[in-house]
Amino acid sequence: MGVTREQTRRLAPRTRYGNGPNGGHAGNTAARILVVDDEASNVEALIRILNRAGFRHVKGTTDSRSVLQLLEDHNPDLILLDLHMPNMDGFAVLTQLRAAIPSDCYLPILMLTAADSAQMRQRALSMGAKDFLGKPFDVPEVLLRIRNLIETRTLHLALQSQNQSLERRVAERTAALERTQVEVLERLAAAAEFRDDATGRHTQRVAALAGALAVDLGVGETVSSLIRRAAPLHDVGKIGVPDRILLKPGRLTPRELGVMRTHTTIGARILGGGKSAMIQMAQRIAQSHHERWDGKGYPYGLAGEAIPLEARIVAIADFFDALTHDRPYRSARPVETVRVEISRRSGAHFDPQVTEAFLSFQSPEQMLR
Repeated sequence: MGVTREQTRRLAPRTRYGNGPNGGHAGNTAARILVVDDEASNVEALIRILNRAGFRHVKGTTDSRSVLQLLEDHNPDLILLDLHMPNMDGFAVLTQLRAAIPSDCYLPILMLTAADSAQMRQRALSMGAKDFLGKPFDVPEVLLRIRNLIETRTLHLALQSQNQSLERRVAERTAALERTQVEVLERLAAAAEFRDDATGRHTQRVAALAGALAVDLGVGETVSSLIRRAAPLHDVGKIGVPDRILLKPGRLTPRELGVMRTHTTIGARILGGGKSAMIQMAQRIAQSHHERWDGKGYPYGLAGEAIPLEARIVAIADFFDALTHDRPYRSARPVETVRVEISRRSGAHFDPQVTEAFLSFQSPEQMLR
């Protein structure tokens, strides 16, 4: 049983309660409301009550089966839902709504009930209902309960917006800090590189070739980009190697060779503890780019796929660039000679799959200029 047209005219307030769910007072009339009741008189009565209170975005239906479509079309801020209906009762509709509404979305549902038992009310509450409105309708109660629920939704939306704004600010600050950290490390890597590469372009060339190899190997754009950005830091540990060893023109003694090899672990320590995926990848590359597929590399003698893929990729790019450019202790070798050497070392020094990708490039030297 609903209210009469005369009761609606007599009891409905004439003033607005607020400015809408996007801001302003909580009982705001900009809210979108959906009324679901199988009795057309009840739907009409509630729409009249709400319209006279200033609510202009009210949609009603007597067919409970249309609720999901109306949820999408009307995008309500509040749903008034009858409990006892043919075809689909209120419980069935609540089940559909619970599946359709995201868990982080507060969409209040006000149940329209007669003298229902406490057990039925508890069941409705457990399924997502937020409040109850008894029949026949008392207009002041209708508006107060609607106002309270819309206020709660307004506050929820405001809090959600504030949280999203804070998350964006935190993400922006984090990204800025990461960019600063990367810049500092790249400058440190450049400082180390200039000690044995007069052009200072070695790291850039290695990064370009490593990125191209990653793309060819099909690791995906995200990983390829990370490898391209992390690869320049592969030799950052050379900052800790004395000049008398790093720039020695002749063959290194076993002791000197041991010191030279520490640039992998020094680099890993410099890059250790990074929070970003790029710094973490750079650490793995710095530490493992001198490991060998056959387990005879350093610093830990890793073999095969125990070596991180990004390190296996940078290993070939670093080897190719280092041998095809002049260094203080030796002259550059011809490109084709180095390609043949890389092919010969496939399955021993280098990952066969990465080697195959490298050899598929017609002119890898072009991207290293």
